[in-house]
Amino acid sequence: MKIIVLNGSPKGEDSITLQYVAYIRKHFPQHDFRIFHVSQRIKKMERDLEAFQEVINEVRSADGILWSFGLWVLCAPAQYMRFIELISERGMEAAFENKYAAVLTTSIHFYDHTAHNYMRAVCEDLKMKFVDSISLDIIDMMKEDRRREITIFAEGFIKSIREQAVTSRLFNPLTFSDFVYQPTEPKTKVDPGTKKVLVLTDANDIPTNLGKMITRFKQSFAGEIDVINLNDIDIRGACLGCMRCGYDYNCTYKDGFADFYNQRVRSADIIVFAGTVKGRYLSSMWKTFYDRAYFWNHTPSLAGKQLGYIIAGPLRQNPNLIQILEASSTARQHANHVDIITDECGNSAEIDALLQSFAQCLVSLAEKGYIRPQNFLGVGGHKVFRDDIWGRLRPLWQADYRYFKKHGLFDFPQKDIKIRVMSPILMLLTWIPAVRRKYYANVKTFPAGRLKKLVEHVD
Repeated sequence: MKIIVLNGSPKGEDSITLQYVAYIRKHFPQHDFRIFHVSQRIKKMERDLEAFQEVINEVRSADGILWSFGLWVLCAPAQYMRFIELISERGMEAAFENKYAAVLTTSIHFYDHTAHNYMRAVCEDLKMKFVDSISLDIIDMMKEDRRREITIFAEGFIKSIREQAVTSRLFNPLTFSDFVYQPTEPKTKVDPGTKKVLVLTDANDIPTNLGKMITRFKQSFAGEIDVINLNDIDIRGACLGCMRCGYDYNCTYKDGFADFYNQRVRSADIIVFAGTVKGRYLSSMWKTFYDRAYFWNHTPSLAGKQLGYIIAGPLRQNPNLIQILEASSTARQHANHVDIITDECGNSAEIDALLQSFAQCLVSLAEKGYIRPQNFLGVGGHKVFRDDIWGRLRPLWQADYRYFKKHGLFDFPQKDIKIRVMSPILMLLTWIPAVRRKYYANVKTFPAGRLKKLVEHVD
């Protein structure tokens, strides 16, 4: 059986994920596993059609496709997304149709679910038969039970191919509208005061809905705001995964991205990201931006700012992307996620009103310095970072460690002395039936009673 492995790590043979593939190949030597480093060779495949066609020809003759990569910034690496874009740009979808597919990733389990949702949707859009996915920690190979699960995963994938198993579908195909937005001039203007407003976009064509929404949003303000096209920035490539920035936030690239991000992006008070839905994400250029901004590691480089999105295309049909965008603001940046404005309502007057209100809201919240308290997306993500940066990843992410320590982000529960003292005492007392009954009877009203007294006395 011929299985093509599309390796998504720019590190090629040095990829952590690829070692898990090697483990699978070792345990199933009767099958032909052929590995292609599509992310590492993406520049060559962009300019050399034969190099790209070589991979497509192998896919066309394969029995199964294993997509493997390490998670980067809530999803697949930018280079991997570019490869997926090339499939549709060059009309090669048919090579993937009806092929059995599985996904293998490695990470520290920070938003691995959004990456897996993305890849399953991609497979289903390509009309592949999606079998299964497995999300592994970077050191799971060292655990016997995890090695067993990897083997079971691979065994199930191979069995599905051999038996031509029926597979389910989770995501509906995306439906793109032909609505053309026709904006009108605003009757009032929003004064940003001292707040600096920045719009980042990858839109080159002004007549598109996205281009016109950006123009209309810009017209909402009294005075000029900055609009920067990512295609005009000196970005010589996507993140290489070298991790050298972990020590002091210095990127190994010698291009203009770091200066642009530090001087133009981080200096803004309000940042609006404007893009078009492309497949199951935005463009690979946007993913390049997010991946390259990772030179700030897990440190929230945009903390305290107001962030929002202007999106053209079927975002409402893509809840996984909505979660990625929200998490990019909250879980990663500790910023305030204000809103997402799209063109999906199909009504120009309504879009005008939404953009005008969006501008007003961004400025108002910036003036008040409002940061919405974190929900699960942020709280859960923080704890994943906190534990690993304090622990096993401390030598690698030293800049993060210094930031977390300085800002009190190592907020482990055992640091609360009162809880450490009182919890064991209460647990011992509740062994006594009479105390236990009284304790649980009071639990219903005790916390609320304390809060009621607090409300009465605070301003």
